[in-house]
Amino acid sequence: MDRSKMVNQQPQNPSFLVPNASSLNPISYQPRNTAKPPSVEQLLLNLTKPDLRENALIAISKKKDTFPDLALLMWNSFGIIAILLQEIISIYPALSPPTLTQAASNRMCNVLGLLQCVASHSGTKIKFLNAQLPLYLYPLINTKIRSRPFENIRLTSLGVIGALVKDANTEVITFLLSTEIIPLCLHTMEMGGELSQTVATFVVQKIIVDDVGLGYICTSPDRFYALSRCLGTMVASLVHQPSARLLKNIIRCYHRLLDNPRACLALRAGLPNMLRDGFLSNCLREDELAKNLLKQLIDKISGGNQAAA
Repeated sequence: MDRSKMVNQQPQNPSFLVPNASSLNPISYQPRNTAKPPSVEQLLLNLTKPDLRENALIAISKKKDTFPDLALLMWNSFGIIAILLQEIISIYPALSPPTLTQAASNRMCNVLGLLQCVASHSGTKIKFLNAQLPLYLYPLINTKIRSRPFENIRLTSLGVIGALVKDANTEVITFLLSTEIIPLCLHTMEMGGELSQTVATFVVQKIIVDDVGLGYICTSPDRFYALSRCLGTMVASLVHQPSARLLKNIIRCYHRLLDNPRACLALRAGLPNMLRDGFLSNCLREDELAKNLLKQLIDKISGGNQAAA
């Protein structure tokens, strides 16, 4: 048989072509690219080079969930944390007047994602606090612009704080309270998008789970009523834009506040009627845990026995 016909009759599926590469027309065959992707260590080194930094940020962000000790590696690599802080500080001028672009916001979200790794890792969390690093995020949370670039950095910054409080101890809570994180969260709960509101409410809920946090809120009438007002406003907004995840965090906040006798007394009259009358129950129809929490809340507020979870 003519060899040219044999070549023309080769199957076109790549899964058949590759094993028989030696029998292919050498002109048309393209070998696979066998170059290895850069290691995390190389990508961290690339962060120190301004012309390679943006691509390195993107690449590390994509890999961060596959390297459990990335936080330790970043913390102990010379200059890496300083570079991330430099990136954050460089964006401050775009916050006011508001000139932040979507591209700059995306780059900042990659930076914040790496800091979230550091904030969540047990080996670097306290070091993160001792270096006062959360303070660099507060200007990003305190923005008042609702456009997508600003909302994204507000949400991602809150995600770093959320990582700190997820498995928090009293040391973490005390630090955050001393740096006025509660007013920043209330600010977001009042004007942020649904996701930012959800994360901010989560942070508040985790803070008041600790007795120090609950005492901080409930020993000051101004703080208690500021939080109660924000929670009530968010409940009212759920009538038009239902969100089960936000409502669940709101319910958990109310639930914890009831553990303080003075707060419990105030909420007997101040709990939103939409929670009492079941108006928002449909929002939780697929979440049995949240429905049980709401039932327990209503039973407790009305003086009834706490329902079993």
